Amino acid sequence: MKSKIVSSLDAAVADIPDGARIMFGGFGGAGFPNNLIQALSRKGIKDITAISNNCGTREGELGIMFKNGQVRHVVCSFPGPHANYFQERFAKGDVTCELVPQGILCERMRAAAAGIFGFFTAVGVGTEVAIGKEERVIDGKRCILESPIHADFALIKAHKADELGNLTYRLAARNFNPIMAKAAKFTIAEVDEIVPVGAIPPENVITPAIFVHRIVQAKGLRFQG
Repeated sequence: MKSKIVSSLDAAVADIPDGARIMFGGFGGAGFPNNLIQALSRKGIKDITAISNNCGTREGELGIMFKNGQVRHVVCSFPGPHANYFQERFAKGDVTCELVPQGILCERMRAAAAGIFGFFTAVGVGTEVAIGKEERVIDGKRCILESPIHADFALIKAHKADELGNLTYRLAARNFNPIMAKAAKFTIAEVDEIVPVGAIPPENVITPAIFVHRIVQAKGLRFQG
């Protein structure tokens, strides 16, 4: 079996092309693959579609990619008061944004992972979120049709990986990472530690190795809001 472990962050993202649709894990400062994001920014990638709960915290998280003009479109729930580089780019028309309610963002990714072609929800009915979407009345409630969100790549952050690629997460840093790993065609995991096969108890495996294609060990890069 070919090893999924790569020796460097730059090697981990080397084959991600311009224009890719990329999911980035993380929520509220926790669970962001900050080292992979920095490597992707160094690569000089451009015109990507970013799918993430946040749009960066100043130069942290996705902020560096908005600062460098590398994002063309973003699908997100919370641009955030400190996402200043996103806000600057958005105000200039350099980047477009699809704002998605947080629970719906997660469910749309889950639908992609499960092979579901859409679902109806009452969330967003009568608002800008509903513009252009099919509407039905179900059980007496107005609902709109939401489509799955797929991606070419997912960049995620986990606490530990074994050598096969089974992952476990640290506390709330789990957040969007497991569902993104399942919704993308190719998943790259940044981890604090790589352990031998069998070192992670089966009941603690949150993301099975079948959903993980590449692993890189990296520690220490954190950003404060």
